[in-house]
Amino acid sequence: MTNHERVASVVVILFGFVVFFIGTDGFQAFTTEQARTNQLIKEQPQIPNVLLEDSKSRTYTVEDLQQDKYLFITFMYTNCATVCPQLERNMQEVYQQLPSSIVKEDIQFLSISFDPEHDDPETLEKYRTYFDSDGETWRMARINDQQALDDLLNQLGVVVIPDDYGNFQHNTAFYFVDRDGYLVNVMDYTEIDQAVEQITSVIGGDPV
Repeated sequence: MTNHERVASVVVILFGFVVFFIGTDGFQAFTTEQARTNQLIKEQPQIPNVLLEDSKSRTYTVEDLQQDKYLFITFMYTNCATVCPQLERNMQEVYQQLPSSIVKEDIQFLSISFDPEHDDPETLEKYRTYFDSDGETWRMARINDQQALDDLLNQLGVVVIPDDYGNFQHNTAFYFVDRDGYLVNVMDYTEIDQAVEQITSVIGGDPV
């Protein structure tokens, strides 16, 4: 190989390196999902003030529920036999590890179904008992207005794809929202300790 060829090869490699660096947001985004997450964290969108109906058939807006608290949100559907049960079990772990003072005074846990047709209050009421949700500091709810539900899902980058059998393909995460309704972080739902640490570092207090 001549010197000219060596230089050309180095230039090609460096160019590819720069393109990969830029395209992966400084090597942080190796997948479309990670890129979407990174963009959400950078933009920190405000969630829409949608109307919820919870497992006790109470209706209220997100702002009414929040009442100057942080929100810790998951999206699921009760017929899910794959990732949703693990998602909610992991949420339960976060819930149980936080100091009771934080749970009662500073943060509202909220699991939102994206299958409102099936997940009526009675179904959600039964489902919440599987994870020791108290229905108050941790509520499970649906959004009956499909457009409002779609707006919320889109705002938080939640992709929900129905199949022909009443099931959904969807991405899964913990969504941490500040007191004014702005997204703080999108967390890996498998990293329970990391989620607890971030919540306590932002709000204050020590994990139990």
